[in-house]
This record gives sequence, C-alpha cells and structure tokens, in this order.
Amino acid sequence: MKKLLSPWMALITLALMLFIRVEDPSFVESTRLRYFDQLIISKESTVSQQVAVVNIDDETIRQKGQFPFPRGQYGAIIADLYRRDAGLVVFNIFVPDSDRFGEDSKLGNTLKEYPVVFPQVATAEDTHRNYQPFRPGVSIIGEGAAGINYGYIHSNVKEVNENAKGIGVVNVLPELDGVVRRAPMLVRANDQLYPSISLETLRVAAGDPSFQVKLNQGSIEAVRIPAFGKIPTDNYGRIWIDWSSKPTEYSLANLPKSFEGRIVIVGLTGKGLNNPVATARGEVYPHYMQASLLDTVANGNNISRPDWATGSELLAIIVICIITLLLTRWKHGYIFAIVFAAVSYYTSYELFVRFGYLVDAVWPILTIGLVSFHGYVVKFLVELRQKLQIKKQFGTYLSPALVEKLQRNPELLQLGGESRELSIMFTDVRGFTSISEHYGKDVQGLTKIMNRYMTAMTQKILDNNGTLDKYIGDAQMAFWNAPLDDADHAKNAVRTGLAMLGDLNAFNEEIAKEGVPAFGMGLGINTDIVVVGNMGSSQRFDYTCLGDGVNLASRLEGQSKPYGVKIVLGTKTAQQVEDEFVILELDCIAVKGKKEGVRIYTVLGTHSWWNENSNYVIETQQHDKMLELYRLQKFDMAIKFCNDLKGAFRGEMDHYYELWIERCEEMKTKDLPKDWDGVYRATSK
Repeated sequence: MKKLLSPWMALITLALMLFIRVEDPSFVESTRLRYFDQLIISKESTVSQQVAVVNIDDETIRQKGQFPFPRGQYGAIIADLYRRDAGLVVFNIFVPDSDRFGEDSKLGNTLKEYPVVFPQVATAEDTHRNYQPFRPGVSIIGEGAAGINYGYIHSNVKEVNENAKGIGVVNVLPELDGVVRRAPMLVRANDQLYPSISLETLRVAAGDPSFQVKLNQGSIEAVRIPAFGKIPTDNYGRIWIDWSSKPTEYSLANLPKSFEGRIVIVGLTGKGLNNPVATARGEVYPHYMQASLLDTVANGNNISRPDWATGSELLAIIVICIITLLLTRWKHGYIFAIVFAAVSYYTSYELFVRFGYLVDAVWPILTIGLVSFHGYVVKFLVELRQKLQIKKQFGTYLSPALVEKLQRNPELLQLGGESRELSIMFTDVRGFTSISEHYGKDVQGLTKIMNRYMTAMTQKILDNNGTLDKYIGDAQMAFWNAPLDDADHAKNAVRTGLAMLGDLNAFNEEIAKEGVPAFGMGLGINTDIVVVGNMGSSQRFDYTCLGDGVNLASRLEGQSKPYGVKIVLGTKTAQQVEDEFVILELDCIAVKGKKEGVRIYTVLGTHSWWNENSNYVIETQQHDKMLELYRLQKFDMAIKFCNDLKGAFRGEMDHYYELWIERCEEMKTKDLPKDWDGVYRATSK
C-alpha cells in the first residue's frame, strides 16, 4: 500500500501517455491537427494582391443561361478577362467530354491565343481515353516511387489538352476528420509525377517549361520552380495551406475594369454546380483553396511539420514530467507544472510565428497535467490517510492539531502563557429570542437545535486550523495561530467566518422545513498581540488567550448589528487579508470603553467570487470616496454617493448606506470643529 501511495507511481501515467503518443491513434492525431488549425488561423487575415477569383454564381447563370455554357462562351470569358489585364487565367472547370454545342474548336483557338491553366483529375480507375494527359517537363533528382498514387489521370478534351498552357491535378485529400489542411503539389499516376493545378499555375506564371522534384529514399523532399525556388513539402509532396491570405473576389456578372496583372482563378459557386470543402477557416470552394495555396508559395509563407518535431515533443514530455514529479515534494510545486505547460504552448506558438514550424503543445500539456495531477493526488491521499488516523484517535475530543502539539510539548500543561499575534473571532446568534419563543417550555428541543447549530459552526473552525476557546451561552470564541503556528491565521479566520455564514444558510433551509425560525449570526474578527496559554488555577485551567485585542474582537462582533453587516474586521485583520478578499472600510469608531478610534471593516467574499461582478472594483472606489467626503464634512455629497451606491455589491450593503445617510443628516445639524477627526463614539457593546 505504501508503494502504491508513492508520487513516483505517476510514472505509470507518464509511460501510458508516451505509449499512446507513439502509437498515435486517430483521436490523438485529430486533436493535434485541430491545434495546428488554431495556430494557422491565428494569423491576421490579409487580402491578396496577387490572386483574384471570379465566380460563376447564380447571378451569372441568370444572365448567361443554363450551365454548362457552350465552349465558345468559355473562350469569350477568357478573352474578356485578358482584356481586363488578367496576368494569368486559371479556368478551374474540368471539360472531359465533347461540347454538346460542338464548340470545342472555338475554345481551342482561344487557348492558342491566350495562356490558360486548366484542371485534370487523378482517378483510381482507367478512363480508357484516346489521348494522353497533359504533363509538362519534369526533372527528377533521386530514385524511387514517390507521391500519392492514384493510378490514372482523367484528362480534358483534346482541344484543351493540346492547347492549354498548363494543366494540373485538382484532387484534394482531406485529413481523417474530413478537413483539408494540406494539398499535394504533385501526384503519381502510371509511375509518372503530375503537377497540381497550383504548381502548374506557378510554373506557367513564371514562364518555366518544367519543374524539378527531389526524391529521398522514395519520399518527396522538395519541389522546385526556378522562379520561386525550393517549395518544401512533406514526404508525400504536400504543403500546408496558409489560410491567412484571402483572394479578391468578383462575380463573372460584375467584373472590374482591371485585374491589375493578378492571377485570375475562375470557379463555380452557383447553386448545385460545386461542393465546398471543409478547411480550418470553414467551408470554401476549391478555387478559393487554390488561391490561398498560390499565396502560400508566392509569399514564402512556408508551413511545415519538421522531422524532429515528434522526437522533441516526446523528449520534452519526459524531462518536464520528471521535474514536475520531483517538485511534488514542495507544497506549491504545481505552480511549476502550470509554468511548464505555459512554456510549452508559448514555445509552440513562437516556433510557428517565427519559422512556420508546427509543433504540438496539446499532448505535452495534457501529459504534464495528468502526471502532475496523479502525483499530487497520491500526495493528497498520503496526507489524508495521516489526517484520518489522527482524527480517528482524537477528533471527537480535541482538535487533532492541539492534541499533537500537547503530546510533543507536555510543558504546555503548565500554567502561564506567551505573547504572540493571534486572530480572534467572536460569534453570536441573532434572533435567539424568536427561537426560544418557538420552543417555549420545550427545553430539550431548544438544547438540541442549539447543539446542531454549534456543531455545524464549530466544525468550520476546526476545518480551518482554528482553536475553539469556549462557548459563552449562544456565542463562540475561537482563535488562530496557537498552539500551532499559522502564517495565514488572519485569512483562515476570515475564511472560517465566510464558511460559517455559508453553512448557516444551508442550516436555516434545513430547519425551515421543521418550522424553526431562522438563525442569524454576527461575527467580529480582530488580529493583535495577546497572551495565550494555559490559564486558570492549579486545580483547573483552560488553553485560552487574554488581552486588549481579545476585548476588541468581542466589541467588533457587537457592531455587526448596527452597521447591518455579518462580519466586522479590525484594522490588522483587514490589512492581512485584502489581497484575497474584498474588503470595505465601515467606519473609524471608538468602541465602548475606548477613547482612541480604530478603523473597522467588513468582508464581502473572495476576489475570485466577486470577479463575476465586473463593477465591484468601481463600486469599491465609490465607497471609499463616500467615506472621504464624510470625513471632509461634505455630508450632502456623501449622501448622494450613498444613494448611488444602493444596490451596489449585490445589495448587501444597502442597510449600511441607509445608516450612513441618517448619520450624515445628523452630522449636518451639529457644529463640528474644523479639525474633526470623523471618529464615531459607540454607545453600545
């Protein structure tokens, strides 16, 4: 059992995650690809200055008639585009069959006059056509069969095949999730390499008669067109598409006067004429994808998954996870796990932004998280096991922490004490009269309900490292930072107070079903240096604390009712907890029996909880301004702020602002000295 509860058992999780990554099942690959999608689409979108698309859309068909148009009309469209200063026309419409109007020769004549790139289709079946597919010159460096193998090429009609300046394959291969991310620059058919329509467009635009392919042990290492240089591909001749570039788009029914030398891609978008493909940026028509691909190459926006990426990811996982496990010995070691995860993402992002490298951060982050979680769960279980053993032995009698301290330090049983800073809490029941009247002469019923209440509230004190000092009728006294050191004693005291109020709501809901009136509660918490230890007589003594700070805590609890708040904090307490909790100053008050004024505060909850209310910071500033105006004797302005603040803090302070309005009205009637300090003299405990 002890071995099973070793944090190093998390190495099993690490080994499992590494095994899954090496096997790379479809769900892992899909997750990785979707992460790459987010990297790619994170780039700022730009409008291409080199490529435009012309759509044969519904409006075009309405004007020109039923599609497909006569081939002679295709020729007229091409000629018109060149008259409008097209740099190169890519006519992305496949024409494998003879024209029903017999105008193939008209289109062929147009192609003799103007350079046009057409598509052809790779297939798995022989089409038994009488003419050979178009294939430009190609120079191959290296040996071996390479590229995605389709088997055959389905070509265009003879007039197009013989006269087009370039013809390229338009096939796309979606990833396992149906999304197109990469496009082949060339494919293999009949043991020959054929260029894609994008590669052909680049070749024709550059005026090169051929392209070059470098093979490496049967894999495609790169494709080269002299004018554009090396185009890095993966082993299958594919390149990643940079979707940040969007082409300028026009309808064939509404063309511009000039295309300013852009490459113009004509494609089908009319209803029922074409099917869009799924991409990282959503569904797009194939010719839009070709436009983005052209810009990817032309602009040098090379995106690649480097050969070293997988090995680096696995190595990073191993190193980081082992370091994380070593840090589980430290209480806050999980912070490093978070930092490592953040660094993994940042490194991945920077590698993409700076070099175009796609490096996975998802699996490393997931592995770091799971391994760290495993390690800390084991650590938690070990600590929980120890705590349960202590609780089993002593929990029903004394606080386990106190018993442990007494066992290690028997001298604490001697009379006397020490001076140290404590956070002291007093609580008192509100509405006890109504509860007593409800039970009448049923003393046992009243005792049982009070015991239920005290049990619930006491448990919160013990849960937060508090020491229960005593019960005083329906009141409780507790303190923190003794007998055991507690660096967060003020925060633990405040956490306890908030937890008690939270449990009180649940308790009241429960007893309401029994017809019992609701319990109210007021709390006072003060932090100060007092004397703490075993005090009493030689016959009987208690572990308790004494001092002026204890008396003030009791007085603060009494002020919760007139100020209309649940918790009142002393100055030191407020100062020590304000980084975690939302603190509001209530007043500067001289409690009964004191001449000097002290600033008192209330707590509304944690910052994290109040962050749901985006206005609380502004409301806090307005609250502080109201108090400032009050102390400057600008009572009318303070009243205005009070009225404006009604409903602020989700209405929890409305009673307080009503009180303050009454206070300001009262002060307006008094002749206050110019050096008035704003201290309120309390007349009750």
